[in-house]
Amino acid sequence: MNREELGKMNVSPELDLRLEGVTKVYPGVAALQDVSLRVRAGEVVGLIGENGAGKSTLMKILGGVIAPTSGKIILEGREFDRLSVIESQAAGIAFVHQELNVFDNLDVAANIFLGRERRRGSLPFLDRKSMNRLVQPLLEKVGAHFKPTTLVLELSLAERQLLEIAKALSVDARLVIMDEPTSSLTLSETTMLMKVIADLKAHGISVIFISHRLSEIEESADRVVVLRDGLNAGHLARAEISHNAMIHMMIGRDLKSLYTPPAQTPGKPILAIRDFRTAANPAHTATLDVRVGEILGVAGLIGAGRTELAEAVFGVGGKLGGDVLIGETVLAARFPSEAIDEGLYLVPEDRKRNGLILEFGTVENVTMASLQTFAKRGVVSHARQIAVAEEQRKQLAIKTPDVRRATQEMSGGNQQKVVLAKWLSMNPKVIIFDEPTRGIDVGAKSEIYKLMRALADDGVGVMMISSDMEEVIGVSDRIVVMKEGMVTGELQRSQFSERNILTLAVGKVLEEV
Repeated sequence: MNREELGKMNVSPELDLRLEGVTKVYPGVAALQDVSLRVRAGEVVGLIGENGAGKSTLMKILGGVIAPTSGKIILEGREFDRLSVIESQAAGIAFVHQELNVFDNLDVAANIFLGRERRRGSLPFLDRKSMNRLVQPLLEKVGAHFKPTTLVLELSLAERQLLEIAKALSVDARLVIMDEPTSSLTLSETTMLMKVIADLKAHGISVIFISHRLSEIEESADRVVVLRDGLNAGHLARAEISHNAMIHMMIGRDLKSLYTPPAQTPGKPILAIRDFRTAANPAHTATLDVRVGEILGVAGLIGAGRTELAEAVFGVGGKLGGDVLIGETVLAARFPSEAIDEGLYLVPEDRKRNGLILEFGTVENVTMASLQTFAKRGVVSHARQIAVAEEQRKQLAIKTPDVRRATQEMSGGNQQKVVLAKWLSMNPKVIIFDEPTRGIDVGAKSEIYKLMRALADDGVGVMMISSDMEEVIGVSDRIVVMKEGMVTGELQRSQFSERNILTLAVGKVLEEV
């Protein structure tokens, strides 16, 4: 069916969309098997499942990016064997992608109106004033503090996520599909997004909300649809939605509490950061310790300088002053290679941009940081590389049919495991995890938490930066809170609460109890 035929449908402003018996088979693997889904006007459908369950494949079919192998799509009572991208857009289906589709060299307004640019009458010149005027209320609606004229290059990961949401809201959508929209957002920004979703629903606009943060699904969804291994695992009506019910349906078992205490009392500092000043926050300094045997959580609002501190300590750049010690050794770390040589490793916030070469396989990504150890007389032993990659694949349960397959074909959780495998195949003394479970399902999260605890128990220093309040409270042994590049306070487990963290995050002093 073409766009002209779709236009003749007299599409109703209220959506009625069904997928029936949808199957998608790739060579050697069935991504979806006989999956059905219905979305009615003005309802929020929570779509959940572990990484690799088939959620993204299903959404790509809805967006017209790929065609199902079999099954049908029923839109306004009319059947299609597939939708094209143009047909999907014409039907009012808009996406907020987890993997950000923005152009760094353009400003915010240009990204939002890309392909739909406003022009000055019949002239070929862009009407920037008009676009800026139309974009400003969208930014206000999602709680963004940047301007339509701000270059995307200057935006943080969280701000780019808000831009994606504003871009989806800029079209005349009847269905907005949100794929992990809060993965980089703070608590206040997430609260704002929940209000946006409620507003869309009130105006009859449907939402498919995909999230691994089950508390958000519990708050916003009218129904929950669960996928497991490419199959419909079941659904939950509004009255049935609970954290435990969703987890059990997703993974077929219950999960234990997030927190596992350390095997022994934390010892001396293995990483000491003293009076450290970064280019991002030149007026302030940070001082903190990571002790042997503990998981140190680092909390704070977006812009608190946590990522900038981690990157500067790792030698990525931006250090203006201060000292870093690993044990008794002073670390200069002008370059990442110097930090790596001393056993200090960073798992970056944005694994796709900074942690992986997506076109490469698991074997290259796992061994690239220690390539010299696989070489003899300048010749790299590919057989030894494969052996190490296979060992890490088994230890971390990385789901890939072949360690030589490109990592871009993997789910987010498995990609994160490949980043971890790169460092675990070496000899870590300290690992800094920056948003370690961003975009990862609850099952994979549990595995990573266990891995972090095992590392700490083995004497590796573990520092975890996280914007997920449940995670930072549930996993850490001790929490430091940052604001504008400085540490504003420290919390022991008996003091852990969202209130205390937010109090320190805005620079206030905790009340005496």
